[in-house]
Amino acid sequence: MIVFPIGSFSSSPIAAVISGVLVLLSCFQATLGAPCPINGLPIVRNISDLPQDNYGRPGLSHITVAGALLHGMKEVEIWLQTFAPGSETPIHRHSCEEIFVVLKGSGTLYLAETHESFPGKPIEFPVFANSTLTIPINDAHQVKNTGHEDLQVLVIISRPPIKVFTYDDWFMPHTAARLKFPYYWDEQCLQESQKDEL
Repeated sequence: MIVFPIGSFSSSPIAAVISGVLVLLSCFQATLGAPCPINGLPIVRNISDLPQDNYGRPGLSHITVAGALLHGMKEVEIWLQTFAPGSETPIHRHSCEEIFVVLKGSGTLYLAETHESFPGKPIEFPVFANSTLTIPINDAHQVKNTGHEDLQVLVIISRPPIKVFTYDDWFMPHTAARLKFPYYWDEQCLQESQKDEL
């Protein structure tokens, strides 16, 4: 940041312009240094211009279309995910509503109602293009591409950013489930909360 001594400019229009430029440069430098600046969302965007990653999960392609930490969304978050044949989500649950819209491909939703001390044997639901999957709050579930082509889904969640509890299997106790927060695509964007100083 450039600093000028007080009194180095007279109160002229040129000084006002230079002062404004310095403020803009300072804001621009702060934005460049932030890993995930929250600038809101433009009205129209091309999804193919958005960054995508597999976050260390082979067979996954994830794009955050509208995110809480990335874009400042308050109530919902939207992802575009593509699963290669044989790939899957972990068995997991979270305290938010989730809707999947299947854009192409086919697969299987495994869903276990949350009760007792572990998820239990899941119910299997076939999924296909133009189907929707509604996941109740805290029900353990997994989506797997059991087809022969890519499974592409649009995912909408409430209450972002999400805290995800993962399981090794369907009979792992809820008390042993591992909390993953921030989730993989939110890790770079989560800002540490500032402690109150007395």
